[in-house]
Amino acid sequence: MKKRSMAALTAILVVASLVAVAPGQRAVAADSGPGDAARSAESTLVGGVDLDTVTIPELQARMNRGSLSSLKLTRAYLRRIKAVDPRINSVLRTSPTALRQAAASDLRHRLGRTRSPLDGIPVLLKDNVNTRDMPTTAGSLALAGTPPETDADLVGKLRAAGAVILGKTNLSEWANFRAAKPTSGWSAVGGQTNNPYVLDRNPCGSSSGSAAALAASLAQVAIGTETDGSIVCPAGMNGVVGLKPSLGVVSQSGVVPISAEQDTAGPMARNVIDAALTLSVLGGRDTVRTGGAPSLTDAAGRPGSLRGKRIGLWRLPSLGAEVDALMTRTAQRLTAAGAEVVEVTMPYQERLAELEFPALLSEFHRDIDAYLPTRGGPQDLAGLIEFNRTHPREQTCFAGQELFEQALAAPPTTDPEYRAMRAELTDLSRRSIDEVMAAHGLDAIASPANPPAWTTDCARGDNDVIPSSTPAAVAGYPSLSVPAGFVGELPVGLLLMAGDRQDAELLSLGAAVEHRLDAWRAPRYLPSAPSGTAR
Repeated sequence: MKKRSMAALTAILVVASLVAVAPGQRAVAADSGPGDAARSAESTLVGGVDLDTVTIPELQARMNRGSLSSLKLTRAYLRRIKAVDPRINSVLRTSPTALRQAAASDLRHRLGRTRSPLDGIPVLLKDNVNTRDMPTTAGSLALAGTPPETDADLVGKLRAAGAVILGKTNLSEWANFRAAKPTSGWSAVGGQTNNPYVLDRNPCGSSSGSAAALAASLAQVAIGTETDGSIVCPAGMNGVVGLKPSLGVVSQSGVVPISAEQDTAGPMARNVIDAALTLSVLGGRDTVRTGGAPSLTDAAGRPGSLRGKRIGLWRLPSLGAEVDALMTRTAQRLTAAGAEVVEVTMPYQERLAELEFPALLSEFHRDIDAYLPTRGGPQDLAGLIEFNRTHPREQTCFAGQELFEQALAAPPTTDPEYRAMRAELTDLSRRSIDEVMAAHGLDAIASPANPPAWTTDCARGDNDVIPSSTPAAVAGYPSLSVPAGFVGELPVGLLLMAGDRQDAELLSLGAAVEHRLDAWRAPRYLPSAPSGTAR
């Protein structure tokens, strides 16, 4: 089948943005000017733009005109990290070369030699993505020594595109694949990340720091990773946009693994256009196929339209009456914009839930044993388990490493029983999406991305049975979380999923949904939720 280049994806979504603009260890290189007041450091205004709402195309237009520089933009984000991040604890460290990177981008802008839409744009990376010039820890003291020898492939692409690598974000340690009852957003390296909307509430895992930092406008975009829910749940719970791309669109080389069968890095942003432009860099060329996608002419003629789109609504009432009521209001708003919303149920979900975890145990053992020898510290899973037993700081929030221990005892991925499990998982997860979309003639399936954020509690652990991410995660299909609204003070996202390699179509639809719902609002950093707010 003919394939579409990522450059075409970029062009489509840049056009769409013109009509659908969306309203630890702390080596912080603040570099703020002398006499800067605290209020100025916390301001989201820089160079005539509001960091809360500005998009990458708007920033590039200003940098091309000379009314804004990457250096000024980067300094503004570094000042905000210093002033704002102590409340949410999302940024582990900033790059000592960030300002030099920005200055180099400004020279390229003056010479008319910009490399990509991300040239000069500050980006934060989840701290399980290898960087040669900063530690990469996955939140664990076991990896807190010497940085990796080389960048992850996706970091190389960001550098080649001229992006400013601003720093690294905290995460749920080992991407939430260590303990049976973990606390999302906590790591031994970085401590606990808080939800910027209500500080005693959880940010969801495991790309918790990336999502919280974006909600607080500490970078323009960030990179998260997902095995099942770890981009889309934090995005929803922190009121930002998160894309889990189709499996294979973004290289996983140099990213601390859980499962090669499901892992993918993906972009997170405060609006869909920025996520799309970031994917165009991360994915490189010819990674999203055309299928039935509209041509550039079609996209330019009707950008951002919901008219005639068919969206299946998978309600998930288990997430609570308030979330279900929000889904009803969301469906009404999409219908008023011309979309057809039909109620659907997703088949095979109980069987997927039975099979996924045992398969991931075998895959984690294989993949972490392949990754650890590339780093200093423990060289295999058995050594990692022993490290955790002998380092008390690894046990300060929760002591358990039951998943590590179960993975060590799991059958190898050469075992016929494992192979049968993974084959059935792949078949049923893809059928669960393909059959529903075909039966109802859908452009996408929608569901709540998250419940209202629960109170963070190390003793209890997470309260996070969230089944909406599983079908796309196991199938390797794309899913996109966009802000849908609030339950009290707590954000809830709308999760959109589509078929294999329909990333471009999903982003185009997501931009239209985002524009119609217009649900984003800045966090207020409340210490606790007002009485009556859920959970």
